[in-house]
Amino acid sequence: MDSTTHSTTDEGTIQVLLVEDDERLARLTSRYLQEHGIIVTVARTGPEGLAEAARHDYDVLLLDLMLPGRDGMEVCRELRTRSDVPIIMLTARGEEADRVLGLESGADDYLAKPYSSRELLARIRAQVRRARGRAGPSSQPIQAGKLSLDPRSLSATLDGKVLPLTSYEFTLLRALAERAGRVLSREQLLDLVKGNADEVFDRSVDVHIFRIRQKIEEDPRNPKLLKTVRGAGYLLATGDDT
Repeated sequence: MDSTTHSTTDEGTIQVLLVEDDERLARLTSRYLQEHGIIVTVARTGPEGLAEAARHDYDVLLLDLMLPGRDGMEVCRELRTRSDVPIIMLTARGEEADRVLGLESGADDYLAKPYSSRELLARIRAQVRRARGRAGPSSQPIQAGKLSLDPRSLSATLDGKVLPLTSYEFTLLRALAERAGRVLSREQLLDLVKGNADEVFDRSVDVHIFRIRQKIEEDPRNPKLLKTVRGAGYLLATGDDT
């Protein structure tokens, strides 16, 4: 396992764990990120990545799909049982089905190889801004019926019960809560939560909505709070709508 420090960025110090078994790719990626102020630690296997993630609080995890020991999907699922750290999946498998599977496993973002180092850096910084509560213009608490969100702490409660949301899920739910009672299309949601730095695809919204429903709905298959408006998009019900 390799660890190297460097300078800081406008977001402050960013610490990244790169779990990648391709030594050359790991070296090139690390070098580029370090030149742009990122502190990078490299793990070579799935079990090594899990152990390192448990030892230290990282700002972002970069996770390869094909890893020795345990593959990236397994690592991602296990990490999600104990942490909401932003995870960007890196893999040569770029088909939509694989991207959706990665998101369903708990990843916040997905980048197919060969990727642009510049784009990877932009995605890392976007995840850090989101996780540190700097993705939106307002830091005031948001109330939508029994749902309450605190942008400063990135915490959300439903009827007083804390919701175990990832940073991306929080940002998506926040966009809906700030516009409760309004239908938002997939394209609008992508613009609100992703900005211009990332290339995205519509199904990513569907996957994250599915995951949010698992956490806020009594019956996720028959949602009362986060509703689908056929052919239009999604709507978060206000207190009067539920």
